[in-house]
Formats: sequence, C-alpha cells, structure tokens
Amino acid sequence: MSVETPLSYAALILSDSDIEISSENLLTLVRKANIEIEDIWADIFSKALSGQNLKDLFFNISSGPAAPAAAGAAATGGAAEEAAAEEEEEEKEESDDDMGFGLFD
Repeated sequence: MSVETPLSYAALILSDSDIEISSENLLTLVRKANIEIEDIWADIFSKALSGQNLKDLFFNISSGPAAPAAAGAAATGGAAEEAAAEEEEEEKEESDDDMGFGLFD
C-alpha cells in the first residue's frame, strides 16, 4: 500500500467530520488503522491540503473547464475548411522533399 492512500482516506475522514487537517490528526487516524508511515509524509500532506475545502474539491467536478472537443465542434463549415487548408499548407512546408532530399535518397 502506498503512503498516499491511507493519508488520503484520513484527510477525507477529517474533512467530512469538519476537523482540521493537520499532520497530528492525520497521523492519529493512520496509526489507529495500524499503518506505519513516516511523520514527514503527514507534514507534506497537511501542508498541501491547507486552505483547501475537500468537499468542494470532490463534489464540484462539473464546474471544470469545457472540453476542447466542444470548441472544435462549434466551428462552422467555412472556418473548418480554412483550418484544413492551413493544415495542409503546414504539412507541405514541413516536407523533406522541399529541402532537396527524401527518405530514400
């Protein structure tokens, strides 16, 4: 078992109980579960989660940024054709044939 797993569960328990996520509280929960970890990991974890509201972090997943595919789907026919033409031009510019040698020369 990795170090992160028991500390993550301990942080979730503390957050759900509205108890401060401190290294002491994390270590208390983890050690009550008979899992031995080094104290430094609890310190790092508590500092990383300080000022974070875990309930908002886990339960507001839908408030993230829009998917890039949605932006591409919004392009109109004319704009899509222009983008395809520009892409073909870039591919031609990057060709090795323009430099005077090819793959099998």
